[in-house]
Amino acid sequence: MIRAVFAAALVLLAVLLPRPLGAQDTMPPAPYAYNQLGDPRLEAEATALMHTLRCLKCQSQSIADSDAPMAGDMRHQVRSRILAGESPDQIRSWLIARYGDYVSYEPAVSSTTWPLFAVPVLVILLVAGVLLRRLGKRRSDAGEAA
Repeated sequence: MIRAVFAAALVLLAVLLPRPLGAQDTMPPAPYAYNQLGDPRLEAEATALMHTLRCLKCQSQSIADSDAPMAGDMRHQVRSRILAGESPDQIRSWLIARYGDYVSYEPAVSSTTWPLFAVPVLVILLVAGVLLRRLGKRRSDAGEAA
């Protein structure tokens, strides 16, 4: 009896669990997700901006290149805001405020992003110091031996 109830619950769980996952793809894409703007100048602005914004789902593609639904929604937001007269910098600021610094391929130096800029410089200085110390030691050892 207990096995039958457990098996029925397991089957019910297996049937109902995938339902929310399937609901994500039933939404139609946003109007400007795959349609370009009528004005070529505005579309060029939107495309240039979209190439500098990271897809939050794919993470290695810009929203211009990604086929993820999230990227489509972000492309729609960019195009509709460009059409409404906002500048690319205003749109970038809005997206960064909404999704964080990670959304931009061109992060600005701030309290959260300064390590991105400081750590490479520190590593280069550290490597240069180690190399100079080692080369200087070899030169002094060679001078003493001669």
